[in-house]
Amino acid sequence: MSLTVAVQMDPLEQINIAGDSTFALMLAAQRRGHRLFHYTADQLNWSDGRLWTAARPVTVQRVAGGHHRFGDPVALDLGADADVVLMRQDPPFDLGYITATHLLERVADRTLVVNDPASVRNAPEKVFVLDYARFMPPTLVTRSLDEARAFLRQHGAIVVKPLHGNGGKAIFRVGAEGENLSALIEVFNQTWREPHMVQAFLPDVAKGDKRIVLVDGEVAGAINRLPGAGEIRSNLAVGGSAEKTELTAREREICAALGPELKRRGLIFVGIDVIGGEWLTEINVTSPTGIVAIERFDGTDVAGLIWDAIERRHAERGR
Repeated sequence: MSLTVAVQMDPLEQINIAGDSTFALMLAAQRRGHRLFHYTADQLNWSDGRLWTAARPVTVQRVAGGHHRFGDPVALDLGADADVVLMRQDPPFDLGYITATHLLERVADRTLVVNDPASVRNAPEKVFVLDYARFMPPTLVTRSLDEARAFLRQHGAIVVKPLHGNGGKAIFRVGAEGENLSALIEVFNQTWREPHMVQAFLPDVAKGDKRIVLVDGEVAGAINRLPGAGEIRSNLAVGGSAEKTELTAREREICAALGPELKRRGLIFVGIDVIGGEWLTEINVTSPTGIVAIERFDGTDVAGLIWDAIERRHAERGR
């Protein structure tokens, strides 16, 4: 089965091929004989019921500094000329991102979009997870300083973070004394119009933040991400490091609870974050990462598992 795959992502020139999950997916697709096109979300156009983009055919190779070669650009009709669209641009999950999901939803009955655009739009990382509050640490979503103070008094040290943040950005720990909490909420309220997430601080974060990847609802692998010196954030994008890991019984329970719903929603590639072997903090559906590190530590071809799922879903649509 040879598929035409349109990859909606950030500029290829800017990625770090050593750890980029989208690049790993492109390499895996190419090995299977699929034809790749690259474009960015701001190149989408719609008119007369057609969604198209200026896309460039591309070949990729794992060679630093020479990792891609573009062909001449074409006007690619995503509803007629593409079999699969990989929606893989990085957050922020802003109106530009949301608009791209609305546009791609208009071809999703003809072209397999991964992850499903309507489901991505309806499942922001730190909002979708509220459906599974029984697995979460104590959590408050608010813009109110008074509510944040009351939550601090109840739980001691807390973490404050943007509701639609990504990559470990703007995550702050506030000690039990509440130093700078009022100033922090003031800055957050000035910067973001939506509420913010406040959670009880989990000391076990020092032992790592586990990224577990699920493919079509099934566990594909995991890594433990350790924070850098002087940090509470373990995201690899902000200096965290990865190590081999195994799942706890509680983590398997969490995955079993999430899996069927992820599959039902067409969320084929998902990364969840768990602290201390038991506390679910995020369900990442927009542009999850981690598959390169998992393969490095476990030898699991997660990119291949993702393409198995995509090809299976594509074949089922044609029946």
